[in-house]
Amino acid sequence: MNKIEHIGIAVKDLDESCRLYEKLLGTAAYKRESVISEGVDTAFFLTGENKIELLSAAAEDSAIASFIAKRGEGIHHIAFDVDDIYAEMIRLKNEGFVLLSEEPKFGADNKLICFVHPKGTKGVLVELCQEIK
Repeated sequence: MNKIEHIGIAVKDLDESCRLYEKLLGTAAYKRESVISEGVDTAFFLTGENKIELLSAAAEDSAIASFIAKRGEGIHHIAFDVDDIYAEMIRLKNEGFVLLSEEPKFGADNKLICFVHPKGTKGVLVELCQEIK
């Protein structure tokens, strides 16, 4: 894993949360998009070299909707940049981690993604991200 790619924050209202983070960070979101496969709408903020991803439920049966219903708004995941997501998935499986998918999915911000089950990471949902070239 190369670096922290972004921190994901679950929010109920994306528009309201974007306004709040624009004030907090002093900058506008550089990208908004929907990720149909995950049932989420996202907004990305860049502050220095760090990225924040706001995620809101686009579907009532999405993982984000479930997360917010159980835990409320807040930090949802930490994402790490990887060079080769397939190799990293194999490495983590061999280390005993449970992945939430067998194959990478297309995610937001032009990335291939895969999540690591939080039961194996002390309750932290970890996302692997590889830039699609």
